[in-house]
Amino acid sequence: MASVYALVLAAGEGTRFGGSVPKQYLPLCGESLLTRAVGVFLRHERVGGVLVAIRRQDRALYERATAGLLLLPPVEGGATRQESAHKGLEALAPLGPDRVLIHDAARPFPSALLIDRVIDALDEAEAAIPLLPLRDTIKEVEEGAIRGTIDRSHLWRAQTPQGFHFNAILAAHRLVRGRALTDDSAVAEAAGLVPVVVEGSENNIKVTSDEDLKAAERRLAAREGDFRVGQGFDVHPFCPGNRLFLCGVEIPFERGLEGHSDADVGLHALSDALLGAIGAGDIGMHFPSGDARWKGASSEEFVRHAARLVRERGGSVAAVDLTLVCEKPRIGPYREAMIGRIAAILGIAPGRVGVKATTTDGLGFAGRGEGIAALAIATVRLPL
Repeated sequence: MASVYALVLAAGEGTRFGGSVPKQYLPLCGESLLTRAVGVFLRHERVGGVLVAIRRQDRALYERATAGLLLLPPVEGGATRQESAHKGLEALAPLGPDRVLIHDAARPFPSALLIDRVIDALDEAEAAIPLLPLRDTIKEVEEGAIRGTIDRSHLWRAQTPQGFHFNAILAAHRLVRGRALTDDSAVAEAAGLVPVVVEGSENNIKVTSDEDLKAAERRLAAREGDFRVGQGFDVHPFCPGNRLFLCGVEIPFERGLEGHSDADVGLHALSDALLGAIGAGDIGMHFPSGDARWKGASSEEFVRHAARLVRERGGSVAAVDLTLVCEKPRIGPYREAMIGRIAAILGIAPGRVGVKATTTDGLGFAGRGEGIAALAIATVRLPL
């Protein structure tokens, strides 16, 4: 069987979208566009490896978006899409792939069926491009006035992933280096290759604006219509020490919390809530307290593991809500930092995270200042 690799292009600045974060790292129902795009290829049994081309200054965003994913080391992209694709192909060359699929990170919904169609078409040609016919009437406009109607019968919309015999597309990129071509099909054509057409998908949308992102969220919400809710509860007593972690944030305090890991009671409750939402047991089943591997471990690892299990079921985290129960320390000064940290761990927008605090008015162990309790609720979407 021919070896197939995927090259995902995520080196764009996303300037047309606006904002300080490139669009490929924006959250889409709990996961970034990039995470969703690469995930389809990682789960596809015919794809042997996935490489992402990124901007050097986006490395931290990339690491957060792909944490826990078995990707090849990323390659630094170029100033143009064409240059990024060329650099990605050169990085893949030592692996000796037979075929390559080149995909835009701004397309988060490439289906497994579409990928199969592109790969299968490469049995008959050196390049295969998914296309959709234009259905709207096309007008030629100059200075705000319509000058004519263009015959659309021979016009088609190109999508990605675009598939190629690896050596052929690498040679094509080397040949046309420096020219301003907008996709790899154009590169192939300029080098004399004749790509064949495969049927594209209307679901394989490209996110280029805020309205596109909202449309993608609506599409996902319709597809992932099975909402599940899980709850978590945890308690840790105070112990001697001065390192206290709550919801991923280190808080200055005269005591610590006792536990096998870093004893982050908030993240422990959140982990159980996520696991409960998908019926995957509790934190003790996945990270036994008697296992030396988790001695002093960061509880962020537990939350990432639970979130990864949600993704493996084809789902996403919709929202989480935590309540910390304690007399001290005061939570208010650290609330926004906690919300931001949890949002970063889960890859969701901060507006989907709630962190609250309450006391017991001096009643019980929390009221006596003996420890901290945490309650969490997680809402996840799963495919129907």
